[in-house]
Amino acid sequence: MIWKWLGALLLFPVQMVYLVVKAAVYLVLPPRLRDLSRENVLVTGGGRGIGRHLAREFARRGARKIILWGRTEKCLKETTEEIRMMGTECHYFICDVGNREEVYRQAKAVREKVGDITILVNNAAVVHGKSLMDSDDDALLKSQHINTLGQFWTTKAFLPRMLELQNGHIVCLNSVLALSAIPGAIDYCTSKASSFAFMESLTLGLLDCPGVNATTVLPFHTSTEMFQGMRIRFPSLFPPLKPETVARRTVEAVQMNQSFLLLPWTMNVLVILKSILPQAALEEIHKFSGSYTCMNTFKGRT
Repeated sequence: MIWKWLGALLLFPVQMVYLVVKAAVYLVLPPRLRDLSRENVLVTGGGRGIGRHLAREFARRGARKIILWGRTEKCLKETTEEIRMMGTECHYFICDVGNREEVYRQAKAVREKVGDITILVNNAAVVHGKSLMDSDDDALLKSQHINTLGQFWTTKAFLPRMLELQNGHIVCLNSVLALSAIPGAIDYCTSKASSFAFMESLTLGLLDCPGVNATTVLPFHTSTEMFQGMRIRFPSLFPPLKPETVARRTVEAVQMNQSFLLLPWTMNVLVILKSILPQAALEEIHKFSGSYTCMNTFKGRT
């Protein structure tokens, strides 16, 4: 028994070196992209913003069927028609992911009408852009229900069948604010941090589940209506991401089976700095970069 543990102890650093080298090689020579031609993709919040671009990107890369969930029928219908014009079968269902019973009911309807979902993209989110004391209690609950609990309900609805088929992928459109919060968006930052923990736990839990994987995407500020009015101090140095860029990189991450993706790559530096710098230094970085006051001009989606 002692020799067994000693062997495992000696092998562990070798495994770590191998995995680091493997990851470095993939940066230069990316692995073969997954074929999406047999995949049915469901995108929550798919009627507009990043969700609409995700639907386009999955369709462009050959997904078999696209299913859109959202709360606004007009947006869902417009996106559905656009995807169909691209030659891809597309369906939409009105669904508030923060409503557990509605999620389970619509998940059943999807299976009956369209078939099994093999790629679930949890993209739906809301932000109210207010401090804690200025926030309405119902608004705070709404953001937690949609941004966090909604992922519990959708994943519970579709993951069991993925495990049976040994074919599935759970995707979460998160935010870098899950790792580095800002004032003025306390509901959003809290919900995204919870969502990140959910995905981290889920990803580890799927290690022994063949054919089923997970991807978490943490983008920097993206130029969509949801964060309209948000301002940073040096926009030329830290320009907002384009939603089509986030969508493209997300689908690529799914095709490469990448577990976590920070956008842009410079956000990795932020994570490192947060791990090693004292809190006082981090506060000065927030003030210097303008993230401390970036929500002062927030307007949000109209």
